[in-house]
Amino acid sequence: MTASAFARLVRLPAALTAPGDTLAGAAAAGWPFGARTALLPLSSTLIYWAGMALNDYADRDLDAIERPERPIPAGDVTPVEALAVAIVLTSAGVGIATLAGGRRGLAVALPLAASVWAYDVVFKPTALGPVSMATTRLLDVLLGAGAGSWRRALPAALTVFTHTLGTTTLSRDEVHGSRSAVVGTLAVTGTACAAVAAAAGPTLNPANGWLPRVAGAALALAYLAAVAPAQVVARRTRAAPDIRRAVGASVMGTTGLQAAL
Repeated sequence: MTASAFARLVRLPAALTAPGDTLAGAAAAGWPFGARTALLPLSSTLIYWAGMALNDYADRDLDAIERPERPIPAGDVTPVEALAVAIVLTSAGVGIATLAGGRRGLAVALPLAASVWAYDVVFKPTALGPVSMATTRLLDVLLGAGAGSWRRALPAALTVFTHTLGTTTLSRDEVHGSRSAVVGTLAVTGTACAAVAAAAGPTLNPANGWLPRVAGAALALAYLAAVAPAQVVARRTRAAPDIRRAVGASVMGTTGLQAAL
């Protein structure tokens, strides 16, 4: 397997959306920046990459029809190699989380890894697929908070859950388009709810002054402005190209939401 094929298999640039989950969780839980908050984003990234490799392994037959350019149908990566990458990266991610957070880190990293594998192998093609994917992001935020501080990070985790639920639901129609406006409505509603929650987040801590509130609201509005227009167009046209653009905007907009949190 070449380095280029590996990068395509794990969607290398898309992993930029993973570290922000654990950083948002750490911020919500009140953790200071240090070795722990530096290692957990790495753990999150490795588990994210594992999920991408496992996704291509699980979808190899479907990709041969719908996405022949993907590494496995293109012949650049074998199914066995993709599965091996998923196993190694999952193990490394869980190991680093344990190193950073001890037993409490392991207590969240294991369910996170299990939820990633469950999504790719079991739930993705089912009606529970979007909820399953959103759950992985929720657990990723809680990974940053740690098992002992998850209650403080729950509002942030639910915000990311809502965003991911809308994005994943929308993505199910990015190949053939949508016959219903329901998908677009859910995505736009989820985006709006997530933005409002992000703006309100800093107010939950009475120790925060006005500056975090203004910053949170400004970043949340910037996130909404970047993501919602494409989703509104996708809802109106229901065309596959517009849905793909909306999904792309939503995925990249994840970092803006994390910054607000």
